[in-house]
Amino acid sequence: MQLSTKHLLGIKELSPEDISTILTTATQFKEVLQRPIKKVPSLRDVTIVNLFYENSTRTRISFELAEKRLSADTINFTASGSSVSKGETLLDTVNNILSMKVDMVVMRHSASGAPHFLAQHLPNTAIVNAGDGINEHPTQALLDAFSIQEKTGSLQGKKVLLVGDIMHSRVALSNIYLLKKMGAEVKVAGPPTLIPKYIEKALGVGVEYNLKRALQWCDVANVLRIQLERQNQVLFSSLREYNLAYGVTKKLLDEVNKEIVIMHPGPINRGVEIDSDVANGKDSIILQQVENGVAVRMAVLYLLAGRNN
Repeated sequence: MQLSTKHLLGIKELSPEDISTILTTATQFKEVLQRPIKKVPSLRDVTIVNLFYENSTRTRISFELAEKRLSADTINFTASGSSVSKGETLLDTVNNILSMKVDMVVMRHSASGAPHFLAQHLPNTAIVNAGDGINEHPTQALLDAFSIQEKTGSLQGKKVLLVGDIMHSRVALSNIYLLKKMGAEVKVAGPPTLIPKYIEKALGVGVEYNLKRALQWCDVANVLRIQLERQNQVLFSSLREYNLAYGVTKKLLDEVNKEIVIMHPGPINRGVEIDSDVANGKDSIILQQVENGVAVRMAVLYLLAGRNN
């Protein structure tokens, strides 16, 4: 099995067959992770650089663990403690990577399109986008899809709701691309100021400003955090007001009175977009998402390395 692409820059570039291949491979790696010895020699002698220009804990740890489980040689690079803080450009970094003969780069950057820039300048190195600006976060969408499929049996025909800060969320965009390609129905819900005006026409998703109505429609609710760090103006009155109108609470779910799978890509703002008793409740698969992230990232790294051997 191999992918039709040399890099994982975004879900937009993947075919439905690519997505199916990654999810199938992730199922096999999840089985490996249940064994007493969780390590396989699949990427022995493959060198991977984790290039994180933006703060990350969960994604970086998940990739590092995936790489170690595959027996890859890893180099960790964080911008705050590097030459970048002394003025090194992305092109300088590219040239340094070229001279080190690295096989693969996992990159997170605050600028949309940065991994694409890297891919253009590193023709023999596989690039994995671990989140670029407000553009895409492909491995998060893949692990979300894997988690939905594992819980419900299929993506085809599922009604998936994305709740919250759609405007600034790379997770939302990647999820929309993936779910639409795999035959799911998608709706977004949130304040009008946090939902892009073009989204209904451009991406073919439904828009609902009433959260209770949106929850009555869906099978799965993926709750996104409010990204205050990406907002350069005030887009709602207060976090308390947001919670009252768009917070996923136990009281609201009791009123809706149907079984809904609850997801969250993390980190969670408890008491803002989701209450603790919902995040920790019986219908939540948030911890399974974290666990599945390692298997999905193992699958991505393994398949991309196969293209370049």
